[in-house]
Amino acid sequence: MIGNILIFLVVIGLTVLFGWLTYRAVRAKKLWVKIVGGLAAGLLTLIFTAVAFFGGKGVSAMYFPGAPPAPELAVAGTPEQIARGEYLVTIACMGCHSQVGADGAPSRQHPLSGGWNLSEYDGFGFIGDMVTENLTPGGKLSGYSDGDLFRVLRYSVNQEGHTVGVMSFMPYRELSNEDTEAIIAYLRSLPPTPTTGPTGDRMNFLGVTMLGAGMFGEPPPPAPAVVTAPPPGVTAEYGKYVATFGECRGCHGPTMTGSPATSVSPAVPNPRPFVSSLTLEQFTAMMHSGVKPDGQPFPATMPWENASNMNDDDLAALYTYLTTQP
Repeated sequence: MIGNILIFLVVIGLTVLFGWLTYRAVRAKKLWVKIVGGLAAGLLTLIFTAVAFFGGKGVSAMYFPGAPPAPELAVAGTPEQIARGEYLVTIACMGCHSQVGADGAPSRQHPLSGGWNLSEYDGFGFIGDMVTENLTPGGKLSGYSDGDLFRVLRYSVNQEGHTVGVMSFMPYRELSNEDTEAIIAYLRSLPPTPTTGPTGDRMNFLGVTMLGAGMFGEPPPPAPAVVTAPPPGVTAEYGKYVATFGECRGCHGPTMTGSPATSVSPAVPNPRPFVSSLTLEQFTAMMHSGVKPDGQPFPATMPWENASNMNDDDLAALYTYLTTQP
């Protein structure tokens, strides 16, 4: 944080310096100084002005997000909460926070010890490290209150009040208060696994500036303090909620109609036309197996394992949502 703010201040200083040099060049008596000096200094002024503007936006979004304080919260941790939390975590969290395998990617196996460096693994390590957290009580969880954890899930803000980079683009802020507390209850019930390396976001100034410029895509709107889930059932409304905790909407867009490419990710297609060509039975079998009805497996970029852990009722609701006009 401190390093990025210092670089931001240096950029502001350079912007002022080159602006002053542009002024001096334009007022020079020699024509060649006016032209060459004015153009060169003016161009650098524009460049540093843009960097300062977007860097400032990124610094503000990353370190001063203005999220509400952590609520006063004590999760009961009932057996029902823990069971619901296990279901949600298996679907929503295992794909990023599970133990890292030999290939450097999450193994989708316990423990939820994190340690996956997303930026390095996906080839954009030049923006800094983005390492998934240890979600067992052996990591930072042990120092977080239930309210702190609620704030991370609802507002994507950590205990220091800084934005959690990748989480801020995911739809988990739309989980109901009850389901958010269920996740907290389940995570508290896990046996502690010590963290073996640094975790969390350590984005450099380039990454912060790219964030400010919107090059990672647009984050979702601010979350309300209270979210209520729709009644469970095979309805489009509840299917949208399933697509929320299944992290489908984080990739395929808020309305599941596809997402444009960003500087760090390819475009994601609209799944609705394809799903509408399937029966519910075909859709359910496909999501459980990762293989399309024509025998073709999903591409490696499709985390179908999330949906494979859903029960048939939730898959039916998801199918209803995807086959209903948004």
